Amino acid sequence: MKTKVFITALYLCLCIVVQAQNHKNEAPKGKAIIQVFGNFHTGFGAENNDRGFELDRSYFGYQYAVTPNLEIKAVMDVGKSSHVDDLQRVAYIKNAQVKWTKGNLTLNGGLISTTSFKIQEDFWGYRYMKMVLQDYYKFASSADLGLSVAYKFAEWISMVAIIVNGEGYKKIQKNDGLQYGLGATFFPVEGVTMRIYGSINERSDKSLENSNLYATFIGYKHEKFSIGAEYNRIENMSNIDNHNLSGVSIYSTIKLCNKVNSFLRHDNIWSKDDWNVNKDEATYMTGIEYSPCRYVKIAPNFRYHHAKSAITRNRSMAYINCYFGF
Repeated sequence: MKTKVFITALYLCLCIVVQAQNHKNEAPKGKAIIQVFGNFHTGFGAENNDRGFELDRSYFGYQYAVTPNLEIKAVMDVGKSSHVDDLQRVAYIKNAQVKWTKGNLTLNGGLISTTSFKIQEDFWGYRYMKMVLQDYYKFASSADLGLSVAYKFAEWISMVAIIVNGEGYKKIQKNDGLQYGLGATFFPVEGVTMRIYGSINERSDKSLENSNLYATFIGYKHEKFSIGAEYNRIENMSNIDNHNLSGVSIYSTIKLCNKVNSFLRHDNIWSKDDWNVNKDEATYMTGIEYSPCRYVKIAPNFRYHHAKSAITRNRSMAYINCYFGF
């Protein structure tokens, strides 16, 4: 299987070279990618000592259009890691990919963005404050090494297929097995987006199980407001039998004026037979975003985490999230 993947990748590279030769007289275009996420936060009650300024994450990269059909992108992700002291930062290569388009067809190869929650992430629109449910609770990774192909069949439907290592961009491929995903996005009427997605992450040996991910999403976006809802389920999480986790997320944005939006979000996750009960929770989030210019966003917000375990404390937190980027 991995030999076939390599041959496919080689064929994609050859197609890209030919395409670049066909457009060799066209001027390339590039742009820098800089995004910085930070916050000040403070807890209440038992969490009162959890306070301070924090640099959540920084992205630095470059996107370069070799031709109108061929684009390359490289992005470095600098963020926190649970494996080192909190004062340190760890740098990862987030993306190192080639994108080729021809009509309604799009091919991506390399360390690419994955496809299981990108639609939801764009619709939510506040990644610098909080990741979408799949990303936040580790249902799936936002980038991985592999290939994807997308095709727009009509104005109302597009589909994407992806094959990647299945271990994310922070780990090398140390285990056998690949992850396969297939998704479809529908636009039945103006403003409405519907999404279904499924993937299989192969087990690395016979003592483990294949991990299956299912996701659905529906959202409506108007010039004055938006509302979206998603359901996600992962079976045999981390390839462990019966480690099933489910989650629902609902979010909405209301445009108050030209530079100010208000937002609401509710997440709820639960595990089969309570195997993850100490981390199962329902969360509530509300706040206001002020954007003085297109490159800067400031968002004071309040969050409440309701724990489902008797030994885990409920948490109330206030944040001021900040974003700078272009």
